[in-house]
Amino acid sequence: MVATQNTSTRLWSEIMRYQIIKNSLLAIFGVLIIVPCSIVVMGAFKSDAKIISEPLALPDQFNFENFKRLFASGKVWIPAKNSLIVSISSVVITLFLASLAAFALSRLITVTGKVLFLLFSIGLAIPGQVNIIPIYLLFVKLHLTNSLLGLVLVNVALTLPISIFILTTFFRELPKEMFEVANIDGAGLWRNYRSIALPLAKPAVGATAIFLFVICWNDLLYPLMLITQLDKKTLPLAMIDFRGEYLIQYNMIFTAIVVASLPMIVMFLMFQRSFIAGLTQGAVKG
Repeated sequence: MVATQNTSTRLWSEIMRYQIIKNSLLAIFGVLIIVPCSIVVMGAFKSDAKIISEPLALPDQFNFENFKRLFASGKVWIPAKNSLIVSISSVVITLFLASLAAFALSRLITVTGKVLFLLFSIGLAIPGQVNIIPIYLLFVKLHLTNSLLGLVLVNVALTLPISIFILTTFFRELPKEMFEVANIDGAGLWRNYRSIALPLAKPAVGATAIFLFVICWNDLLYPLMLITQLDKKTLPLAMIDFRGEYLIQYNMIFTAIVVASLPMIVMFLMFQRSFIAGLTQGAVKG
């Protein structure tokens, strides 16, 4: 009896210790996320002097003067349109190619399929910065600099491996019996993909779409490398214009960040069910 009580006490102590550590880490993580975001959001309603002197203080008044100046400057409309074109085009093309490749890999239960999946997985381990010089030299020869098409091609090439990796995992969870029955009824690979696999994988495709949109929308590295014309700039690249050689307009930068974040917030709110379902699908097997 005493041994049982001691065991229960030790178990309870371990559980409490785990809860304390977990809650402490979550609190630290929350502070690291909330504090910078608060500085940016509150900075959008402050002057530069107020941001520098009191970065954590609340604005004297919540007016939209900075937002009016931002939109009146005309520096966000064309870059925002370019970012939308590049992001949406990149996501659509990547999802189409990745879903086809992932479906094929999920059906190939052979050494060839495993090797191909391994090659795509290895692509995830290669940092994007390694490809900067080869991509730049290639795009100069192909005359794809200062081109939105060039940015779309870069995004597709860089995000295709992670998209295939994610979608292949979901497609492999689909019951093989459904495809076997469809094959008996005369359905081919395209019909299996279009009528069975793709509808069942909507949560996974939705989650991947949000993930890809955030990556493409926030990309600064490749637009900075490939774009020099004003009318081809994307929104992250246009934000650099508020940083001068001797003066940095922090309030305008923070305002532009808030504006640039709105499409991602709206997209997540609209598709949060698909996003959460896509993250949890396949985690528990029934």
